[in-house]
Amino acid sequence: MHGVDRIFLDPAGFERLVAEGRLLEWSRVGPYRRGTPHRPVRARLLAGRPVLLPIDPDGALRVREVEPDARLVLLAPPGFRPDARTAAAFELTLRHDLLERVTAELVGLLGSSFPAPVQPRPRG
Repeated sequence: MHGVDRIFLDPAGFERLVAEGRLLEWSRVGPYRRGTPHRPVRARLLAGRPVLLPIDPDGALRVREVEPDARLVLLAPPGFRPDARTAAAFELTLRHDLLERVTAELVGLLGSSFPAPVQPRPRG
């Protein structure tokens, strides 16, 4: 939805964001361009909250240029072999073969913002 999950811009508007340095990263996907605004990510990090960005390896390398202390995790499908430059930029590579396992590993790495589940009271 425009303004909630995504912001749709014409090419000139997107170019303005790039030129003004307001995107943490951006990439071209076919005829389209997409990017991650820097301000909301920065605000979340300053509040001590982790950020998980669904971006491609090239976007992650751009994040590394802007935020050198970023912890980058590569979610790789089975059989994917990143080149040496890409692999070196990531702190960790997780094989995305089993959703439950990779989710548990990510939650372990990032921590969880969800409260502990309520435990049933013993009866008797």
